[in-house]
Amino acid sequence: MGLLLISSMMLLGGIYLIFALVWWILQIIANWNIFTKAGEAGWKSLIPIYGDYVSYKIAWQTSYFWLNFILGILLSYVSNANLNESMFLSLIVILLKIALTVINIMYCVKLARAFGRGIGFAIGLILLQPIFLLILGFGSDQYYGADR
Repeated sequence: MGLLLISSMMLLGGIYLIFALVWWILQIIANWNIFTKAGEAGWKSLIPIYGDYVSYKIAWQTSYFWLNFILGILLSYVSNANLNESMFLSLIVILLKIALTVINIMYCVKLARAFGRGIGFAIGLILLQPIFLLILGFGSDQYYGADR
């Protein structure tokens, strides 16, 4: 009985691993396609920080990438401090999280507009970003520019 349970768990784990690998590859291809549609080299999407920089260039402005990047570092630094001692640090953490959330929402709206999509698609990007990036990457959407 125990051997059957272990075998079943290993089979389910293997199926999950295959599904996760296929999902990961589809995300890479979709991001590559999005970059290509926007006139950027697809390989740029593979480099972690640089890919994010270029994606802000595609959708919005690179200055907001730097703001997002710096606020993320500040949030990481302040979050590691002892928050129990300072109400001020707790307030800073909350404000940084709100600022990062607003920037990410605006990025999704700008990305949707850059590809000629509306607010409904932007909401989809906000709530289900991996799925809507697949739609952008594999769909027939055209890139209209970041200033659209």
